[in-house]
Amino acid sequence: EVQLVESGGGLVQPRGSLTLSCAASEFIFSSFSRYGMAWFRQAPGKGREGVASIDSSGSTMYAEFVKGRFIISQDTAKNTLYLLMNSLEPDDTAMYYCAANSYGRPARWWEWTKYNYKGQGTQVTVSS
Repeated sequence: EVQLVESGGGLVQPRGSLTLSCAASEFIFSSFSRYGMAWFRQAPGKGREGVASIDSSGSTMYAEFVKGRFIISQDTAKNTLYLLMNSLEPDDTAMYYCAANSYGRPARWWEWTKYNYKGQGTQVTVSS
């Protein structure tokens, strides 16, 4: 069974940067001819929302609220997904999760239920 483990969260000041990593226990990138991966987040008292996605072709998509600030990328040799977050704001404070599926990026990539593999999350707190 594929397991996803996020890391890299922590406390950062407003306007700072942070890079999250998501390590896959198995070779998602080499085993699946088509796959989709994404980052989600959930702030206290709010629903889980899609942040960014990437598929097996390297195509990326972003939520409007992170465009121009966050970059999603992947290192297939290391079986790792990344999220570079720049210009962080207090509203970015949330638990961040990665997710993956083995059949390609879903049309509604921002929906948590569309993914069959999910991590446990890493906390990001933006505060001075």
